[in-house]
Amino acid sequence: MGGKTMSGSQLRAAMVLLLLLQSAQSVLIKYDGFQVQLESVKKLNELEEQQASNPQPKTNSLLPAVCYDPALPLDLQPICASQRAASIFKALRTIATDECELCANVACTGCY
Repeated sequence: MGGKTMSGSQLRAAMVLLLLLQSAQSVLIKYDGFQVQLESVKKLNELEEQQASNPQPKTNSLLPAVCYDPALPLDLQPICASQRAASIFKALRTIATDECELCANVACTGCY
């Protein structure tokens, strides 16, 4: 037949590459025209917990305090330009449960 077969080392290398590619794929949440990574929403939760334990002086801003945090992930920053930022962040936190990682929520893509 003339077909080539993979050697054991080539097969192992291909499997490792496949595993790396699969783990590199991130879970995305699509909501209200925004697309953010699940890991970013987890970071959002951490930032909000930190702010709750270290209250800052209140500002007259309509934006959530987390919008002023330099550690806010880049893919969440465009949400701060929305007048509905607080409600969008709340919805993302709700979506970003274990159900998202298991693809039980239609807003999540790239999960396993």
